[in-house]
Amino acid sequence: MNPGSRRYRYGAWHGGADPLAPPVDLRAAVDEIGREVMEGASPRSALDEVLRTGTGDTTGLDELTRRLWQRRSELQRRHRLDGTLQQVRELLDRAVEQERVALAAEDGDDARFRELQMDALPTDTAGAVDELGNYDWHSPEARRTFEEIQRLMGSQLVQQRFEGMKDALREATPEDAEQVRRMLDDLNDLLAAHARGDEDVTERFENFMAEHGEFFPENPRDVDELIDVLAARSAAAQRVLNSMSDEQRGELASLSQQAFGDPRISEAMQRMDEQLRGLRPGEDWSGRGRFRGEQPMGLAEATGAMRELGEMDRLAEQLAQGYPGAHLEDIDLEALERQLGERAVTDARRLRELEEQLRRQGMIERTPDGSLRLSPRALRRLGETALRSALGRSSRLGERATDRAGAAGERTGSTRPWNFGDSEPWEATSTVRNAILRRAGEHAAGLPSSTLELEDLEVAETEHRSRAAVALCVDTSWSMVQDGRWVPMKRTALALHHLISTRYRSDSLQLVTFGRYASTVELGDLAALEGTWEQGTNLHHALLLAGRHLRRESDAQPVVLVVTDGEPTAHLDPEGTAAFHYPPSQRTLRVTLSEVDALAGLGTALSVFMLGDDERLAAFVDILARRGGGRVIAPSADGLDTAVVSDYLRSRHSR
Repeated sequence: MNPGSRRYRYGAWHGGADPLAPPVDLRAAVDEIGREVMEGASPRSALDEVLRTGTGDTTGLDELTRRLWQRRSELQRRHRLDGTLQQVRELLDRAVEQERVALAAEDGDDARFRELQMDALPTDTAGAVDELGNYDWHSPEARRTFEEIQRLMGSQLVQQRFEGMKDALREATPEDAEQVRRMLDDLNDLLAAHARGDEDVTERFENFMAEHGEFFPENPRDVDELIDVLAARSAAAQRVLNSMSDEQRGELASLSQQAFGDPRISEAMQRMDEQLRGLRPGEDWSGRGRFRGEQPMGLAEATGAMRELGEMDRLAEQLAQGYPGAHLEDIDLEALERQLGERAVTDARRLRELEEQLRRQGMIERTPDGSLRLSPRALRRLGETALRSALGRSSRLGERATDRAGAAGERTGSTRPWNFGDSEPWEATSTVRNAILRRAGEHAAGLPSSTLELEDLEVAETEHRSRAAVALCVDTSWSMVQDGRWVPMKRTALALHHLISTRYRSDSLQLVTFGRYASTVELGDLAALEGTWEQGTNLHHALLLAGRHLRRESDAQPVVLVVTDGEPTAHLDPEGTAAFHYPPSQRTLRVTLSEVDALAGLGTALSVFMLGDDERLAAFVDILARRGGGRVIAPSADGLDTAVVSDYLRSRHSR
């Protein structure tokens, strides 16, 4: 190969997320979050819902959790925990049978006495094994079979707590058993020194690993890592015991004394477990699992299964994201891949990326108190959608262009096709361009061309540039939630806010909510507002706040839009306390109408949007409209946004 040349080899990607995977669909996610918010969910719960359900081809957290629980259930339904006891019983029966065969071929009192010993063995497995522990076997085959029981118990106990020892202990010799015993003694001394806080613990750990490192393929870096590994396995072994019956636990405790034929190993193991429990009390030492299948598991395999169940439980908690400060970064991707495969990891990474991109691109913001809210950018998108929906249902599309031109009309920069009766000035450039393009098309089709047609004409859009001060007062009493008017109310506010902020920027909009009390709110707060049970419809307080806004904008045309589904049942006392009365008191009606008079004195265009068909409300708003020279509109809930937007445009341009 030339020094300047290079060769490249391509293979499977192993560096994390697939670099060729399509980007996450933020637009779809924002739309879904917006729908949830419009239906009354908070931004936090709306984002959580998107993460739970997923988007497009990305599986959500709920589906990952379902698959995890399914796998957990399958593991429990497939296995049972008495595999080691069953193996010991089978070996015991074989050893006794081999001894009986050998004794039957012998004459003499000794053989008959031994046969009596075989007949008198306890019926329980542990008792029989314990009694045969010191028996002088006549049959060499029977002796080897019984020693296999001892090796089995020893290897199972060690494999429960030490990784990678299965093959090494398959044919354990007395020397191997002695090495295990010495390792356990040294380990218990190290744990005790650590518990005491001895200064030479680091040196002891290094010496321990140098001599017994083969038992620990994880290669822990210090004694704390060693304790973490051992405590996790010891706790899992304890949970296996907790899951057994009292009889099974008793048999295993007795059989453990036969581990490698040396009861000191079992005693050292118990001492180790006790120390680990004291050093890591936070481990799950009391849990249990219900295994009800047909496939028996040995102690080591059962402990591994119990550790797997524990891992699944931790993963399920991480996927649920239900604890304080939960974040998708908390999900253990390595554990997720072990349990559900590589595809699940890809889905988790894409959900994490979705959440990050929503924040990075300014769709979701975190407030100082740690909660989430929709950003102004996301609210603009929701407002755009809401306004498009409102205008789409309008009988006169948009209703935004005034039908008058002249000194008060100024060009907006937009044009539209001329309609019969339009008096706006012609837009010459657009008209000529339309004619040229049409003639070119006719010429290409072999048709005779004309100079100018009516369809070529375009006129310039104009609008009055005087400012308007707008107060949108929306009822937030519980009846709005109860009767399905909560979402239309929010959608209306979003649509009007977007219209004013994008097309009539000189106008000033104030959003006012009123239940028992009234308050001015930002659009984001209104979008995230959740319905609460609260008695009282304090229109008086809302009109007070609306009047304050209009007076601050004294050079603007005053417009007040009221959305309500109930007659006023509360008013504000001079002390600032809300007084509630149902049916409405004369005092409430009087102070509310007096505020209507004050708004009328400012020349306010007042419109009331009455939701529902309550007769008392209809009578009140009729009085209110006649008193304030306003209008009453009774739209359906679904048509509320169109009615409010259209009325705002009518009020703004009808001067």
